[in-house]
Amino acid sequence: MGRLPVNKTYKLFIGGAFPRSESGRTYEAQGMNVARASRKDVRDAVVAARAAQPKWAGATAYNRGQVLYRIAEMMESRVPELAALCSGKSEVEKSIDRWVWYAGVADTGAQVLGSSNPVAGPYFNFPIPEPTGVVGIVAPDEPVLLGLVSRIAPALTGGNTVVVLAPETAPLAAIELAEALATSDVPGGVVNLLTGHRSELAPWLASHMDVNALDITGADGLRADLEVAAAENVKRVVIGEADGQSLHDISAFLELKTVWHPIGQ
Repeated sequence: MGRLPVNKTYKLFIGGAFPRSESGRTYEAQGMNVARASRKDVRDAVVAARAAQPKWAGATAYNRGQVLYRIAEMMESRVPELAALCSGKSEVEKSIDRWVWYAGVADTGAQVLGSSNPVAGPYFNFPIPEPTGVVGIVAPDEPVLLGLVSRIAPALTGGNTVVVLAPETAPLAAIELAEALATSDVPGGVVNLLTGHRSELAPWLASHMDVNALDITGADGLRADLEVAAAENVKRVVIGEADGQSLHDISAFLELKTVWHPIGQ
């Protein structure tokens, strides 16, 4: 008698663990039953992201770059599995290369984005980039894996932690990515991935008072409402590219702290 294969259970990724939704709900996507996150799951993910943010921001930029490179290594060992859940091997390889690019600029971004400002007095004036904090991300629908990586990587590079809403109709690549993250050196809570109905979850993410910035690149049809909700608590709103890499994408999630220092002291 032949054995029955063990079907994979697609869960959430919160605080470095893989819980089911607290609601117990699932929904069907890509022929599989996937956890359908609730408002409570959003809150739990934000709590995990906030707890992890100080240590992640406090790490050296060089160390963050090493961690991002480790993600690329873990994805490289999962190319066939990831390729089956997106458009194919080419998209996976571009996603891996994107992590490598951000790993490479992690410890040079501050030099490029910072500067010395001319002032009328015997002082140095330095704008120093610092992370915004907890970033909510509504991932784009296409490309399902590369779009996800393109929005997560720049936020992490700058020292932010993230709560990500995976593509609603094709979330499996996001959870496969979460498994690569869980086996890399990314501390628990730095990346939190939720699957479910975007229209149900995104408004709670936009209005949450402990989320500092909101990336609505993938929020087609919901952008106007999310912008209003974010404006009510003075949250930064970012609309980026689903397939792009640049220092601008990093700076979108950074604040500039101005430091004054007397010349000759």
